[in-house]
Amino acid sequence: MKRTTEGWGSGLLGVIIFSGSLPATRVAVADFSPIFLTCARAVIAALLGGIFLFALRQPRPQRQDIVPLFLVAVGGVVGFPLLTALALQHITSAYSIVFIGLLPLATAIFGVLRGGEHPKPAFWLFSTIGAVAVAGFALYGSQAGNVTGDLLMVAAILVCGLGYAEGATLSRRLGGWQVISWSLLLSLPLMAIIALAYLPTSWGNIHLSSWIGLGYVSVFSMLIGFIFWYRGLALGSIAGVGQLQLLQPFFGLLLAAIFLHEPVAWTMLASTLIVVLCVAGAKRFS
Repeated sequence: MKRTTEGWGSGLLGVIIFSGSLPATRVAVADFSPIFLTCARAVIAALLGGIFLFALRQPRPQRQDIVPLFLVAVGGVVGFPLLTALALQHITSAYSIVFIGLLPLATAIFGVLRGGEHPKPAFWLFSTIGAVAVAGFALYGSQAGNVTGDLLMVAAILVCGLGYAEGATLSRRLGGWQVISWSLLLSLPLMAIIALAYLPTSWGNIHLSSWIGLGYVSVFSMLIGFIFWYRGLALGSIAGVGQLQLLQPFFGLLLAAIFLHEPVAWTMLASTLIVVLCVAGAKRFS
């Protein structure tokens, strides 16, 4: 019970950190190209993760860990950041909430396929209701979407769900922060080369807000958030703890209200209550 509680607490911290990712990405792509932003954040996080790995003398992954680490890199290091950055050039960050609400289902599905988990039928009921509640809230308060942006976000959700499931399974053996750090190092050479190829043509035109956005997605979204998230998934369950992602859009809107002074509608509070109940139900039957 203590292990499960710690897992849900750690997962919640990860979700809170991830909540600022899409708004920060939206700000950063105003001055940075999506490809440079994706690669630069990976390079910065990889250097930090590498320092931790070698300073703490962590053992190297075994040969059978390479493929799972590669899948984690494809999903969390390259796929999701790049696809969302491209999508946010076509749709608003608010509209992207529709798709983030589907991420727990994707994570749970890959947890069953790749992690060998078997949630109870009631779990799927609660998770589906939660996803519908998030999607309904987002559609109610967002502008119409864009086909290109929609397809990019669907692809982002699929690769991210795969990366989360692989990372959680591997974290049980290597540790949460070790998994994301090794995945970052695995992708470092390619990311560094691409980042150099897509350097901004003029650094003087980049606003401070874009630098802050790059810093956030590099340090928090790409590294620190994963430390708590993978630990939560490993201690709890991939399918169960993954439902905490249903709260991510609402935390993001709360941050927007605090830092950007955006209004919080009553529909947000009502939807949040429904989602909290669904997360509690999913936790009970995971």
